[in-house]
Amino acid sequence: TWGKKLGVQLDTLLVSQPNNGEEAMQITEMLVKSNSVDVIIIDSVAALVPRSELEGEIGDTHVGLQARLMSQSMRKLTGAIAKSKTAVIFINQIREKIGVSYGSPETTPRGLALKFYASVRIDVRRTQTIKDGETSIGSRTRARVVKNKIAPPFRDAEFDIMYDRGISYEGDLLDLAALGNVVEKSGAWYTYKGTRLGQGRENAKQFLFEQKDLAQEIRQAVLESKGLIDRKAAADQPLTASESDTEAEPAAV
Repeated sequence: TWGKKLGVQLDTLLVSQPNNGEEAMQITEMLVKSNSVDVIIIDSVAALVPRSELEGEIGDTHVGLQARLMSQSMRKLTGAIAKSKTAVIFINQIREKIGVSYGSPETTPRGLALKFYASVRIDVRRTQTIKDGETSIGSRTRARVVKNKIAPPFRDAEFDIMYDRGISYEGDLLDLAALGNVVEKSGAWYTYKGTRLGQGRENAKQFLFEQKDLAQEIRQAVLESKGLIDRKAAADQPLTASESDTEAEPAAV
């Protein structure tokens, strides 16, 4: 499956499809208090529909129901999460406010409670499409930290998401190596110690994807140049998360 290609450990993945928003948050609270999973992902907040809205008719007015659901849920969850080792990730969507003249017209649905209670908020957007000729093969993505209670906020990270294998580790490696002058970039060509990696970023990425040993050597050189790790320790580290065979506790989605 595509999830397995992206590195998801399917044998430890738990999937729940609750009937309404209240049920979803009750399941989340139960799992957090049980401390039996590492990560819980709510996908998505905008899709959490209160029970009374589902039982009503299309066109009925339900003022503040969704915001109230999130506010009550977050008050209960925050204390439980603080005592647990479980991380809870809420995925939300973007909406546009009507008639905004100043500031950003964008907002996220389901009220303000989640914004206030969240320890970290990250704005993830596609900035461009990666193409091979006329075929779209991936997306250049930017993640901006808009709130952070545990580290400095307002920092950006850019990376490639390839449609056939997920986040491109080779793209990250190439960018860091070029930034640190470990890999030389002359015009469109990328070169490492006299070895040409490719003309253009995508060709160089593909070369590193195929040449794992060379990619590992470049990775080690990048870590050493930053003073983050010594030569022996770098050699012992896997290139990607998928190469690590460490065991993990189940994750609930």
